[in-house]
Amino acid sequence: RMLPSPTRNGANMAAASERAAAVVAAAQLLLFTLHGSARAEYFSSLLSFNGNSHLQKQGCVTQSEFGNSEDFVECESSFLNPEDTDCVPRGAPPCEPMPSLDTEKILSQAKVLAEQKRFPFSTIDTNTNEELAFGYALIGNSLYDEAIKHFSALLQGNPELVSAIYGRGIAYGKKGLQDIRNAELALLELNRVIALEPNAPEVFEQRAEILSPLGRLSEALNDLSRAIQLRPSARLYRHRGTLYFISEDYAAAHDDFQLSLEMKKYQPIAMLYKGLTFYHRGMLKEAIDSFKEALELKTDFTDAYRSLGQAYRELGDFEAAMESFQKALMLNQNHIQSLQLRGMMLYHHGTLQEALKDFKGCLQLEPYNEVCQYMRGLGHVAMGQFYEGIKAQTKVMLNDPLPGQKASSEYLKVKYLREYSRYLHAHLDVPVTEYNIDIDLPGNFKDHWAKNLPFLIEEYEEQPGLQPHIKDVLPQKFESYSEDVQGLICTADRLGSLMQYATPGFLPNKRIHRAMGLATLEIMQVIQRTWANSKIRVAGKTRVMQWKDMFDIGVKWRRIADPDQPVLWLDQMPPQSLSRGFNNHINLIRGQIINMRYLAYFDKILNFIKDRILVYHGANNPKGLSEVRNALEKVKKVEDLLPIMKVILLRKMLLL
Repeated sequence: RMLPSPTRNGANMAAASERAAAVVAAAQLLLFTLHGSARAEYFSSLLSFNGNSHLQKQGCVTQSEFGNSEDFVECESSFLNPEDTDCVPRGAPPCEPMPSLDTEKILSQAKVLAEQKRFPFSTIDTNTNEELAFGYALIGNSLYDEAIKHFSALLQGNPELVSAIYGRGIAYGKKGLQDIRNAELALLELNRVIALEPNAPEVFEQRAEILSPLGRLSEALNDLSRAIQLRPSARLYRHRGTLYFISEDYAAAHDDFQLSLEMKKYQPIAMLYKGLTFYHRGMLKEAIDSFKEALELKTDFTDAYRSLGQAYRELGDFEAAMESFQKALMLNQNHIQSLQLRGMMLYHHGTLQEALKDFKGCLQLEPYNEVCQYMRGLGHVAMGQFYEGIKAQTKVMLNDPLPGQKASSEYLKVKYLREYSRYLHAHLDVPVTEYNIDIDLPGNFKDHWAKNLPFLIEEYEEQPGLQPHIKDVLPQKFESYSEDVQGLICTADRLGSLMQYATPGFLPNKRIHRAMGLATLEIMQVIQRTWANSKIRVAGKTRVMQWKDMFDIGVKWRRIADPDQPVLWLDQMPPQSLSRGFNNHINLIRGQIINMRYLAYFDKILNFIKDRILVYHGANNPKGLSEVRNALEKVKKVEDLLPIMKVILLRKMLLL
């Protein structure tokens, strides 16, 4: 018999060859979303990293400190550097704030600024320019309160001194927008400047920097569009593209990044963002080309290697993805995002032990990383190491979101995973034919789990805690099995690999392959025995075999392969859950996003829809059929169908 009994035996077989993994979680598709200030050039291109997205400042800022010219200060560490560095230090030391008042140094900087008039809205008066330059030098040295006092003193003598108003607005903004009062004062000052100087693009750009982290993206976009109208530049297009990206308008973001690159070729960051606009739309091959171009511009670009690895992973090319992640980690062995993403890929490829190493390394660098902590717990449970797994899961549960903060995906899932892990552990020494989660788990629990709802279940009784007499699964070496068992495993691997989709977007998963191969062998054995005896034993009872029993075998192995995803029979769900329905649709195209996995079906489905439109129109209005047919022949994308359908419906209404 292939299943003499305990689940532990099946788990041992999987552990023996050190191959394990799980199916890709579709809800985690790209998205490289962002939050925070649009000023930060280096934002994280992560896939739902820690349940939040990041805009990370790496010592540099994306636009001029003062915004008065295209080539002004781009990096705080090189205060007088006239080059637009695209915020890439190019080997320069990291930028360090200088909060202490070094009067001699500040005066020296102010002198250079005044002599060259390298600050916004300079005047014709030399003494006034020197005073203004000193205020901007204070800002450049992070002495924002002193700068505010200095500009305020100047404004007492001249209330409409534009440069002083502008400088004070910048100082308020740089003090920290987490204090809404600073944001309000900064906007007040910038509004005054715009009233006095309505055609100064740098002021609109600076105001956009204040508006964007406040969530007022549409206003920020309007300001950047106005700045571009007044004086287009590579930097302005790059900034507006970033805001479009944050707004998830990836097509508009792509156009702006492309315009920025046409105006200024050497911009590895802009090229990376251009690739991310492709990535988020499911255009993975185009994204890969852009990431490679970014690496041609900057060969030691860690973020580009990381993004390239993730794109290859989504494409299903494990070897290429692994190579890119390795290069990212060679450049920075402590790169948390690369460790996290590589670990997730290894898990979903079936290499659990290697994945756990990455999650452990990630947690050593960032102990409160929810994604790595969750995946570590999941990996241990999948390998039958329930004590370590549930301990890691409990740590995720302790990270309660703050009031008003959205709970992470891992936080929502971990309570269900812990309960399911406890259930599996309690049945570890029970033959798999003697228990069934469809029957044993409460209906409300299954309903909430399948729909990924918050764990708010009335009158729910927790699963029993870990019981000391039930030991974890001990890993076995493949060589320790008999030749018959080894042959069984190898046959299962071959059969399971035949079930891999040969289309872009599906990462091969060794653990799933083995599970499906073992399921195939067991189905063969069960059917063979059924010819001799039609009765089988299920959940402790003997009865006649039915069609669903055969599918239950595949479901059972699928559950063993990946404890993260609920695999449940709909007819065993609560009636009220079924009445509300489950989303079982697959989107080929949704807005700007293309589903790479099923793109091969697009032309067939589009042609089918066009054919149905002709049939419908022919039945209702045969006179205009030729005109509709000619229009449909020109249709190449879904959007082209809308005007045709509007005409058809209008004609139908007129006939009525």
